[in-house]
Amino acid sequence: MTEVVLGVGGGIAAYKACELLRLFTESGHKVRVVPTASALQFVGAPTWAALSGRPVSTEVWDDAHEVPHVRIGRAAELVVVAPATADLLAKAAHGIADDLLTNTLLTATCPIVYAPAMHTEMWDNPATQANVATLRSRGAVVIEPAVGRLTGKDTGKGRLPEPVEIFELARRVRERGLDLDLAGRHVVVTAGGTREPLDPVRFLGNRSSGKQGYALAKAAAARGARVTLIAANVTLPDPAGVDIVRVGTTEELRVAAVKAAVDADVIVMSAAPADFRPATVAGEKIKKKDSGAPEPIALVTNPDIAAELGAGKRPGQVLVAFAAETHDALEHARAKLVKKRADLIVVNEVGVDRVFGADHNEVTLLGADGSTSASAEIPKDDVADMIYDHVVTLLDRQVAHDGTA
Repeated sequence: MTEVVLGVGGGIAAYKACELLRLFTESGHKVRVVPTASALQFVGAPTWAALSGRPVSTEVWDDAHEVPHVRIGRAAELVVVAPATADLLAKAAHGIADDLLTNTLLTATCPIVYAPAMHTEMWDNPATQANVATLRSRGAVVIEPAVGRLTGKDTGKGRLPEPVEIFELARRVRERGLDLDLAGRHVVVTAGGTREPLDPVRFLGNRSSGKQGYALAKAAAARGARVTLIAANVTLPDPAGVDIVRVGTTEELRVAAVKAAVDADVIVMSAAPADFRPATVAGEKIKKKDSGAPEPIALVTNPDIAAELGAGKRPGQVLVAFAAETHDALEHARAKLVKKRADLIVVNEVGVDRVFGADHNEVTLLGADGSTSASAEIPKDDVADMIYDHVVTLLDRQVAHDGTA
């Protein structure tokens, strides 16, 4: 049973923390809610006490004989602050301790996850971004806010991610402890399957669900990375803590990937882009002919995005490619590894009711250094961590090489 501190900042999204609290308690964790005084303007102390089954305080003077400002932080095995307002982030970054929550943040020696929520302008402000960078540099996980409806009629980046996604990320952070081996890194992940239009109604596509790509995005965020997820036609819930770029076609995926790769440390090409597209797109729905015989559809080859990124790869940048094959998987994958100039290629055999849309995967990792590693059929979350274990080794090897050059 994990001792969790749930810090609640004074934002309108404080009501969502009630659902986050429920997720923790129903999973068997002991939760101590530590709200700010401003947070109690949105959700009262009796609510937190009733849902957690534990007393609620905002000031260090409450039960002073128990020294709560030290005891709570020391006992915590995980601290989650949701919502984390701009004010809270600033205080945490500068070591200001003027209430029970900020004192707890200073005394905690466990993983700390901040889930920011504020108006877009406040999030984008250089002061807030500097505070976020400071917290991340100290080992805290500050997840990216979601894009959506804010207070009033405003829409933009700054919305609190969904509680279930915050919970899932926090759970993974707790499992890893303070080993945030991708902290300070920018990881770009592509996911899903592209669609190439035939006419306004039909398209050429594939069976990719995006589950493996989303698992990779979640795993990178839980390991401390800043994550850009380029999602092609995926209907899964948005993972907490990542920037999402939505695309439809292979060309849109290429443009987004090339742009994101400029400052990326790691690029994971787990999407399934279509190899071909129609040479022309009909402006109207293609009708059946009286003869019943359809007109032939001419196809042209789409660009090889991974090969383009491999050709332009910066020193120290790690490229992970995927090879989804129906036969002779390892043979085809080795050829792709060379052609795409990838550092690592993830190989799996696919087919109807196999891999695509499933929650498990069975993969083989082939490294450009000649290494080979295979897995049994395991959850896609575990596949993601298996991949990043290899990626971290490659990054560490590059750091060691640069340091001795």
